[in-house]
Amino acid sequence: MDFAAVITPPYVAKPLRLEPFRALLLAPSRVGDPASARAFARPYRAVAARLLEWEASGRVTRSATPALFLHEYTAGGLTIRGLVGALAIAHRASGLDDRAVWPHEGIHPAQADELASRMFEMGMNPAPILLVHEGPADVRALLRKVAERVPDVEYLDRTEQKQRIWAIVDPAEISAINASLHDGAALIADGHHRYAAYLQLQEANPGTAWDRGLAMLVDQTDTPLFLGAIHRTLTGVSVSDVCEAAIRAGGSVHPEARQEALADLAPDTLVLTDSQGWAVVTPPNAAGIELVQWLQSELIPALTEQPTSIAFHHAAEDALSRARPRTVAVLLPAPDFAAVRDLVNRGGLLPEKATSFQPKPSLGVLMRSVRDESSEPH
Repeated sequence: MDFAAVITPPYVAKPLRLEPFRALLLAPSRVGDPASARAFARPYRAVAARLLEWEASGRVTRSATPALFLHEYTAGGLTIRGLVGALAIAHRASGLDDRAVWPHEGIHPAQADELASRMFEMGMNPAPILLVHEGPADVRALLRKVAERVPDVEYLDRTEQKQRIWAIVDPAEISAINASLHDGAALIADGHHRYAAYLQLQEANPGTAWDRGLAMLVDQTDTPLFLGAIHRTLTGVSVSDVCEAAIRAGGSVHPEARQEALADLAPDTLVLTDSQGWAVVTPPNAAGIELVQWLQSELIPALTEQPTSIAFHHAAEDALSRARPRTVAVLLPAPDFAAVRDLVNRGGLLPEKATSFQPKPSLGVLMRSVRDESSEPH
């Protein structure tokens, strides 16, 4: 992958605001079903008609009125609650202090272009981008009260995620939420390219429903997402190649046995293996989130021969299973949310695939039709 092609997406200006929308919801039996992806397949221009057909047959439902939605999902024993709404994106920030949304990774323009074209043809946001923040106490208290009500929707989907949804339609509650969010900011946890596509569509269609994009806002102090590392496999190089490059990049290298190497994975180390040899690498003056920056910008460029491919893995076991001679698994430590937040707050940007926020909600739980809003006053 050409990392030089990565650029910083624009910044949306404050206020941070989520507006009500009429949600489309896949039927519970369809959520998490791989066959449901057919609804969003090419030709994209036909997606709206397909969804109308699905609605007629009961495979899609539509919320009765515009609302904000409290969406709670449970996966692997971890419960996440987030506020889902149409994120206001019409204005661009004039400086760092004016940012309502903080990207923490760069984007590939061609990928953002493709997603923008696809969403425009579909006339919808098929899934929310995932935002995290440390929310205001009064919003947290209000949403906890909402969660004490009987859910409007509750089911176990095909992936065994438990879904619970509450529609927030009271204008006073919606106003109170947005008044408290007004001066806040949120970090993009997932969906950098979709976010960039939202902005492209807004700039091309100002004053329309594209002035908003579907987002889910999770309070990291309430029901935090798990923040894990994204590991690498480097194909076409050996462990000795990577160790030599690490030394050239100013790091230190310690060959170790498998068990000791894995035990030594820490905030200031990374672990290398080709399934036969193992080594622990300590970068110079780099720890935590800065370690992945050093790997991407210093160590990999220092290789005498560049990898023929770089693959990314959310699970260490997945990376290790692919390690073999001439394919090196690189295990990284889990980043710290506060470190990511502080770096981005200073205007910093991480390499692509530096963080993994989990779990993510199943596709199709809440969707937004832009075409539905095109003829409605807002």
